[in-house]
Amino acid sequence: MTELVLRPLADAFMQVGVYVAVMVALFGWLRWRYGDRVTDGLTRRRRLGPLVGALLGVSPGCGGAIILMPLYARGKVSFGTVIAALAATMGDSSWVVIAWNPLFALQIHLLLFAVGLVTGYVVDALGIDPARAVRRRRTTAGVPAAAPAGLAAAPAGVPAGLAAAGGPDLAGTRRLLGGLLPRVPASTAFWGLTTPAFLVSVPVVFQLVDPGALTDRLGGVDPYLALGVLGTLAAMLIFAAGRGRLADDTLETAQARSFRETLRHSAHEASFVTVWVAVAYLAWQVITTSTGFDGSELALTGLLGVLVGAAIGLIPGCAVQIVFTGLYVSGGLPLPTLVANAISQDGDALIPLAAMRRHSAALATVITTIPAAAVGAALLLLL
Repeated sequence: MTELVLRPLADAFMQVGVYVAVMVALFGWLRWRYGDRVTDGLTRRRRLGPLVGALLGVSPGCGGAIILMPLYARGKVSFGTVIAALAATMGDSSWVVIAWNPLFALQIHLLLFAVGLVTGYVVDALGIDPARAVRRRRTTAGVPAAAPAGLAAAPAGVPAGLAAAGGPDLAGTRRLLGGLLPRVPASTAFWGLTTPAFLVSVPVVFQLVDPGALTDRLGGVDPYLALGVLGTLAAMLIFAAGRGRLADDTLETAQARSFRETLRHSAHEASFVTVWVAVAYLAWQVITTSTGFDGSELALTGLLGVLVGAAIGLIPGCAVQIVFTGLYVSGGLPLPTLVANAISQDGDALIPLAAMRRHSAALATVITTIPAAAVGAALLLLL
């Protein structure tokens, strides 16, 4: 029971969740503090669009890519800028690989940046922009080329109140806990648990201390296992309080109005990632334990695996992509398949783009699949 169920749940929080929480808070603070300067400079220097788009897209999470979508809808940035961001972004799957292996994460993000940069400039050089005709019709008719109505609205399926708040509030969590935690914001409870978990996780994960020695000092209680399971359960409660429908990023949370909102959003995004990583870890543990399958057979799929990874990247949102990346971390997928998926996936940035420019979103997700398959196939030849 412990190794089959509890250990994967603990690993999801202690190996991924706590690091995601810290890094999301850091990047959220940077976006809150400096985001406007980046976007203002971008609109003044359109030729640098794909470069800045790739930089924003390659930043962990979806927020960097998301803030470009309303700018594109208003005609402030090129379609190539959007493509550069979508090709470069790995969405919330970034947090999974960063927590697992920072050096590997740096390498794959440099590759994503290069692919996004080249693809974005190629798209602009070819003059591809499905929204250009719409803007021309508006201008010809004497109507300003403004953003569509409802631009700041939350993506489809996201409750407006939750999107504006940057995450599930206390009410949803209190209902789940039966009123056992009155007057304690969900984000406060989350950070109260994450702090000691982080202090335990760092020395254990980086093998600075012997986990058995910690257990002995605490009278037989394994702090890694206990805090890990509690952390994953807390993440599940926050995830369920948002009814599992709230995406990790929206137009509002990508540009938080205060650091308090950033922390609240960070707690929700870390919970979102933790839950789906736990699903991947738990599913993989059950499969390997019950069947003996270790994933090595998947390396023989070759080009088929690359095409599957690229095809899965067509699915909007981050949930499926997080599970897919979790399988790679668990040893269940070959590298070319992961790379194809990383380039193809657009994270949650595709959702607001689809709400504002449906045809542009459809074309964008198809375009990013092309370099995904090409780069994945190239890796097959090189590795």
